[in-house]
Amino acid sequence: MIKKTSLLAFVVFMSLSLYADVRLPRIFGDNMVLQRDKPVAVWGWASGGEKVTVRFNGQTRAVKADKQGRWSLQLDPMSAGGPYQLAVSGSKGPDKTYANVMVGEVWICSGQSNMEMPIAGWGKINNYQQEIAAADYSAIRHIKIPNKVALIPQDDISSGDWKVCSQQTAGDFSATAYFFAREIYQKLHIPIGLINTSWGGTMVETWTSRGAFEQSDEFKSMITNMPAAEDMKTVAEQKKAALVKIVTGLQGSMPAAGEEAGYASADLDDSRWPHMKVPGTWENAGLGLEALDGVVWFRKTIDISAADAGKPAVLDLGPVDDADETYVNGVKVGATNSYAEPRHYNIPAGVLKTGRNVIAVRVLDTGGGGGMHGLAEEMKLSIAGHELPLAGDWSFRVAEIKMEVAMGPNSAPSLLFNAMVNPLLPYTIRGAIWYQGEANAGRAYQYRKAFPLMITDWRSRWKEGDFPFYFVQLSSWNANNGNSRQGSTWAELREAQTMTLSLPNTGMAVTTDIGDAKDIHPKDKQDVGKRLAYIALNNVYGQTMEYSGPVYKSMQKDGDKVVLHFDHTGNGLSTPDIYGYLRGFEVAGDDHQWHYAKASIEGNTVVVWQSGVTNPVAVRYGWSDYAGEANLFNKEGLAAAPFRTDQWKGVTEEVKYAVGK
Repeated sequence: MIKKTSLLAFVVFMSLSLYADVRLPRIFGDNMVLQRDKPVAVWGWASGGEKVTVRFNGQTRAVKADKQGRWSLQLDPMSAGGPYQLAVSGSKGPDKTYANVMVGEVWICSGQSNMEMPIAGWGKINNYQQEIAAADYSAIRHIKIPNKVALIPQDDISSGDWKVCSQQTAGDFSATAYFFAREIYQKLHIPIGLINTSWGGTMVETWTSRGAFEQSDEFKSMITNMPAAEDMKTVAEQKKAALVKIVTGLQGSMPAAGEEAGYASADLDDSRWPHMKVPGTWENAGLGLEALDGVVWFRKTIDISAADAGKPAVLDLGPVDDADETYVNGVKVGATNSYAEPRHYNIPAGVLKTGRNVIAVRVLDTGGGGGMHGLAEEMKLSIAGHELPLAGDWSFRVAEIKMEVAMGPNSAPSLLFNAMVNPLLPYTIRGAIWYQGEANAGRAYQYRKAFPLMITDWRSRWKEGDFPFYFVQLSSWNANNGNSRQGSTWAELREAQTMTLSLPNTGMAVTTDIGDAKDIHPKDKQDVGKRLAYIALNNVYGQTMEYSGPVYKSMQKDGDKVVLHFDHTGNGLSTPDIYGYLRGFEVAGDDHQWHYAKASIEGNTVVVWQSGVTNPVAVRYGWSDYAGEANLFNKEGLAAAPFRTDQWKGVTEEVKYAVGK
C-alpha cells in the first residue's frame, strides 16, 4: 500500500511537472501559417523564471518567463516558404513541436453569418460541389475559432485546428475567405493563412473591447451604466426583463395561460392589438423588438364578396422566419418550418365567408430575424382568377418570449472580443477582412461611430499600426421593404459603411448587384471574395488594377438636371443594360418628395432628371433594402456604391445601442 504522504508528494510532483511544460496558445498548431516580411510574435506560458527557447527556419531565440509564467519573443522577418517545423523547449519540460508550418500571408476573417457561411454545410454556395472538387490548394490554410462568449478577456481559445485546403476539408472553410485567398494565391503563389473568427447574427458591439467603449464619447455612458453581472444568468435575466417591459408597453400584458389558443379564431376581438407593417422582420420594424425570439401572432382582416365566398383559394405569404402555422377563419391551412421557403397554402372550398374573414399566422422565431420577410407582391390571396394583396398593416401580439438563460453573443458588449479576438493577440497578421452589418441595420446611424471604433480598437491592440482592413458592404436583401419614401435601415447601414472609408488603409467591396431579395445569405460568395482580393492585390501586393466600383464624389445642378461626378470610374462608366438604361436613381425637390428618375451616362458623369421635378435639390441611388436593380458600374464590372446627396434625417438616427438589443 502507498502511504498517504508518498501519494501526496507524487501528486504535487506531477502537478509541478505539468505546470513546468512550456505551452503556446492554441492559435499555434500544425499546418499554421506565419506572417512573412514582419517580425513574428511567439508567446506562451511556462514556470516562473523558466528559460524558453524557440527554433524556426534557422533562427534560435531564447527568453525567460516572468514571475507569472508568461513569456514572449519575436522572430526576425522571413520570406514566404515552407514547410518548416517550429520547436519550443523549456529548461524544465520536453520540446513542443509544430509540423508543416508555412510562412506567407495571414488574414483575420471576421463578422457574422455571411463571413461564417461555409462552402458546403449549411451554406451550400453556388456550385459548391464543383468548388470542393477543385479545392486543391495545399498552401491555403484555415482555422475556425470556436464560437464562445466571455465576460472578461481570455488568454486562449478552447480548441481549433489549422486545416490544409483539400477536397476533404474545404467544405468547412469560410466561403468568402476561401475565395479571397484563392484569388490572391493564383496571382502571387504564396502560402495564405485564414483565421476565421466569425459568428452569425452578431452585432459589431460584441466584437469591440470594453476599453474602447470607455474611451468613446458615444459609448462611455453605456459601458459605465451597463448592468453589473456576476454571471451569465444575471445578464440574461436583465435582458429578458428589459424585453418584457418593451412588449408589455406595446400590448399591455403578456397572454394569460390558455389565451393563445383563441388567437386563430375569426371571432377574436383584436382591436387593441398593436400594428406592424408586413412584410418585414420585427427586428427592423422600429418597435424595440430587436432582441425578441419566441412566438408572435399576426392577424389580418379581409373582405370577401358574395361571389367569391365559399370558393377554394390560394394563400401566399412569402418566406416566414423561422416556422409558421397559418389559419383562415380558424381553419388551419398550412404549416412550414423553414425560414427561406415561401408559404403557399390551399384554402379549401367553404372556408371563406361573405364579408369579414381573418387570416391568422403563428410565427415561431428561434434566433436571428423573425417575421414574414419576403416581398410585398408575394403576399396575396388568389381566388377565382383575381388577387387580393395582403401587404401592409397587420395586427400582432407577442405570445411567448423564448430566451435562454445562457448568455448569447449579443447579450452584452465585448463578449466576442473577449473570447474570440483577445486570445489571438498578438499573432502577427497582414490584415483583416470583415463581413457584418446586418445585425446593426436598426442602428445604422450609430454604426457610423461603432464600426470605426471597432477597427481602431483592433488596430490599437494588435500593435501593427493601421493594418489593412477591408469589408463587404451589405448586399441586397428585402429586409423590410425599405426605400426612400418610408426609409431604409439597410441603405443607411451601407452609407455608414461607405463613411468608414475615411479611416486610413480601409477598403469596401460593393455587392448590391449579387444579392438575393429573398435570402439574407446570398450564394454568390465567389465574387465577394474576388472583390475583397482586388482591394488587397492593388493596395498591399502591388498588382495595379481598378479595385472599386464608382464612388459618388460631387454633384452640380444644370437647370432641371443634376450632374453627378464619381471616383473609381476606371476605364469609364457603364451599365449591363443592353439599351443603356440606368436604374436605381431618384430625385427630389425642395418638398423632399422622392421620384424615380431618368439617368444617362455622359462621359465619366451621370446626368439625372425627372420631368415632374423642375428644381432638383437631391439625388439618391440604390437607396433601398433590396438594391439589386441599381445598375451603374465601371467598365471593369464593379458595381457603384449606393449613395445619397442629401443629409435629411433618416429612420435610424435616434436609435442607440443598449445592452441586450
